[in-house]
Amino acid sequence: MNEIINLRVTFRSSPIQILEKFTFKDINKAYRYFKKYSNLDEFIILQTCNRIEIFGVGKNCNINKIKKLWFKFIKLNEIELQRKLETSESDYAYQHLLKITSGIDSMVIGEEQILHQIKESVATAKRMKCIGSFLNSLFDKSIKIGIEIRKNTGINKNGGTSIGTVATKIVESNMNNLNSKKILLVGTGMASTIIAKSLTNRKYDFFVISRNFNRAKLFTKNIGGNPLEFSEKNFRFDEYDVIFVVISAASHIIKYKNLINTIKKRPNGIMILDLSNPRAVDEKISTLQNIKLINLDQISNMVYKNMKTGMQKTTKIKKIINKELIALKSYMNRLEAEPTINEIFRNTNELRINELHKALKMLGEKDDARIKIIDELTKSIIECVLSKPMNNLRQTSEGGDFEIINVIKKIFDYN
Repeated sequence: MNEIINLRVTFRSSPIQILEKFTFKDINKAYRYFKKYSNLDEFIILQTCNRIEIFGVGKNCNINKIKKLWFKFIKLNEIELQRKLETSESDYAYQHLLKITSGIDSMVIGEEQILHQIKESVATAKRMKCIGSFLNSLFDKSIKIGIEIRKNTGINKNGGTSIGTVATKIVESNMNNLNSKKILLVGTGMASTIIAKSLTNRKYDFFVISRNFNRAKLFTKNIGGNPLEFSEKNFRFDEYDVIFVVISAASHIIKYKNLINTIKKRPNGIMILDLSNPRAVDEKISTLQNIKLINLDQISNMVYKNMKTGMQKTTKIKKIINKELIALKSYMNRLEAEPTINEIFRNTNELRINELHKALKMLGEKDDARIKIIDELTKSIIECVLSKPMNNLRQTSEGGDFEIINVIKKIFDYN
């Protein structure tokens, strides 16, 4: 029977510079490659700025083989990075997919964008002829379950619980006409990704700096913003109205001396949000008249209540997923019997038609109305004989007893 596997690298274990190494630069080429070498009957690639995943189905899935193919395709030889690749099989793969569609495996809990990204991935897999009835049914059912969970728990209304999104809202509440302001994002880590997404979704223009310019370019290409070359000696922080600082640094990146002599030239001041741990902005800057400095502790206090609510919802959703997992597995198990059932009905109908033609010829029947009655009678007999056994086969398959399918195939082997 079909086995399902999942291989993934996500934001949970890897920052963007690591995710980039696992990314399929040419998605069509990747599909052709795995289709040729993986021996998977069906597979789908889910690739976003926060995750690269493969869901595969086959009769004898070899997860280690798929790993090696992935590493070979992206030319990844570093053993430490290879360990970033996580895997799940069987029920755990189903469970992982439900966590994604329900919104609890997203960087921003409850965010809706992942559902759209999944649908796009399914469409691409169909276009590349790499997805069949099994994965198509699985993803369709999982999306529906995810939408229902979001609706019943209100998790999608919890999109402001992350520190990054709250920081963006704080700026909006303190700055009039933010579209006209010059915004700078310092850093390209996970929290920076949330802020960048929030700014992009609100259609704000912004600039991004990192100690590594190529990393800044990759970040803006995937998420949004404009990359800038950064030099600690020459960079002018005083040119910006809003600065988000989200980095890991041994010393302050924005120093008191950077602004003391230039801040007077900016009567409207600067708003700086330091989300770094340890702090990357000199606290002394807050004494300058035209600067509003907000640090991580202040934002954490603002967000704590919502975070607590979000965690309560996440715990509730995990319990719902465990219940839905049973129904999903039964649904997918039942699909295993459908090809056999369809084949039995098709073969039986062919036999019916052949015998019907013989009988009508023997009777010399020419009347269309009478022929229609006899035809409907034979159909009804076949339906009455097969319906109950076939429904029993479906129910038995739901429980995971697939041996009966092989038995039925032998019993109904008309060849």
